[in-house]
Amino acid sequence: MQPSIPNPAPERGPLGAAFDNAYLLLTLTALFWGGNFVLGRAVAGHVPPIALAFLRWTFATALILPFAWRRLVEDWPVVRARWPLLLFFAAAGGGSFNTLSYIGLNHTTALNALLLQSSGPVLIVLVSYLAFRDRLGWRTALGIAVSLSGVLTIIGEGDFARLAAFRPNVGDLWILAAMTCWAVYTAFLRKRPPMHWLSFTAVLYGLSALVNVPFFLWEQWSGRALIADWTTFGAIAYVSVFPSVLAYIFYNRGVQLIGAGRAGVFLHLVPFFGAGLAIALLGEALRTYHVAGFALILAGVALAARRTAA
Repeated sequence: MQPSIPNPAPERGPLGAAFDNAYLLLTLTALFWGGNFVLGRAVAGHVPPIALAFLRWTFATALILPFAWRRLVEDWPVVRARWPLLLFFAAAGGGSFNTLSYIGLNHTTALNALLLQSSGPVLIVLVSYLAFRDRLGWRTALGIAVSLSGVLTIIGEGDFARLAAFRPNVGDLWILAAMTCWAVYTAFLRKRPPMHWLSFTAVLYGLSALVNVPFFLWEQWSGRALIADWTTFGAIAYVSVFPSVLAYIFYNRGVQLIGAGRAGVFLHLVPFFGAGLAIALLGEALRTYHVAGFALILAGVALAARRTAA
């Protein structure tokens, strides 16, 4: 079931055509979020997690506001009338998901976090069914199962005994809470107010930063102050542009085009790209189980993304 979001169609041309290609947009989203995952783990212990989330949305708001200002002025009556719903989207999406993820990455291993990341599509389908009684086509169900098996193959390094020994810790619970928030955000996107995607995105970013203000202040006062160095600046720059401004625009548009359930399957590409970036940037070795897992993930996404009447 596709969400009901009466956005005006984007202008035609190469960029307009790309903005109508849900599969391209959702694949790029997964790439950017995979990079966010690797970076979040890399700077864990150096950049405080709530500060990273707060500054991410603060700078993302500043970046998009000049482009969204005209649309925001036009949609301001809708913003004023529907601000509780917009606050809900911000709290469930950017405000909670990223903050909880960064906190979790400070307390768990990449193995556990990637495994829990793969719960996203299943949680989205579950929330969509509980809230809206969405039907789950057999292709989507099979695609989720196939791509999930690929994720588990990579995470378990082809060893099922390693997966059987998986034990959650406090960091894993933070990641699971983050994925639950994201599932709620994605499922309810169909209830988005009738406003242009640029004004919606700008409001979402600004409210996401606002939601994090009290927690950011608490974190700073508790002794986890920001260190102003190039590592911090680089991390904030990346998360503000790619996984924030670009990825959220692409993801929201992808959900609009093909619906929450089918779009959610593309979350399996996040660990796919995350593992690839870790191999390329962190020098991790490419193993046979990586190749097998990548093939299963791509096959599952391709299968689930196809339309079906079932």
